[in-house]
Amino acid sequence: MTRTIPGLHHVTAISGPPQANLDFYAGRLKQRLVKKTVNFDDPGTYHLYYGDEAGSPGTILTFFPFANAGPGRAGPGMASGYAYAVPAGRFDAWMAELAEAAVDFDGPTERFGARVITLRDPDGAPVDLVETDRKGDGPLDGFHSVTLWERDLAPTARLMTDVFGYEEAGHETADGVERLRLRAPGDARGAVVDLMRSDAASIGRQGAGTIHHVAFRAEDDETHAAWREAVASAGFAPTPVIDRQYFNAIYFREPGGVLFEIATDPPGFAVDEDPGHLGEALKLPAQYEAMRDRIEAVLPPLTAA
Repeated sequence: MTRTIPGLHHVTAISGPPQANLDFYAGRLKQRLVKKTVNFDDPGTYHLYYGDEAGSPGTILTFFPFANAGPGRAGPGMASGYAYAVPAGRFDAWMAELAEAAVDFDGPTERFGARVITLRDPDGAPVDLVETDRKGDGPLDGFHSVTLWERDLAPTARLMTDVFGYEEAGHETADGVERLRLRAPGDARGAVVDLMRSDAASIGRQGAGTIHHVAFRAEDDETHAAWREAVASAGFAPTPVIDRQYFNAIYFREPGGVLFEIATDPPGFAVDEDPGHLGEALKLPAQYEAMRDRIEAVLPPLTAA
């Protein structure tokens, strides 16, 4: 059976102070804080997850917030931006609301026939809002797409089409920026990946305001294992499966250098918290529970947006 990746599972980025991050994404962008935990590799730092009310795959944006993080800069070999899908009929309302709140944004411009506005989060990261014809009950309908900045589009395009099962959906060049649009079959959230090549000179640097990695969906553990085998057979070097509490994950570098993850849909964010109270308590993995007092003492307090 031919398998295809249905779309994005989540995107993980780096930010500065966590309170400003929470105020922007849970406040200004009206996303739900669905999980407040710690960086499993650095438990003195939060790991914050934002999404829709249920924490559905394809809506999740996560952050490692470092209070003293230096500014980062996107460049070739990095994911350079993420875009949210604006449900049908709500694009003009978003522009009006942002204008009334004196929030600066660029646009609207047009990308592949759709209107786009771009605002900046507290660390200067670009956040695109894309007009769509999807129906949705929330103010935003999860991810529309992610952009990967590549020196050469072709090798990454081959991975996306030949291995992941994406299809070419458009190509355009404007103002020295070339974009190749790839789309996963079906109607899942976050089904679009744009590969970008720019004439602008930039040396990427990880830091606040940059994306750490991009995660794609596997519907279950069996499918996840098949994807690990497929990635290895295509000549990449996936990690062993890693338990991330809310999903299982593998990681590997795509040809241009962007860190890719494939993450399982289950068990999801309600595995350790009631669905009606997601994100309210600090949740720790079992290996850190004995250190809870010390961890809570060093994490800055957060006030709900």
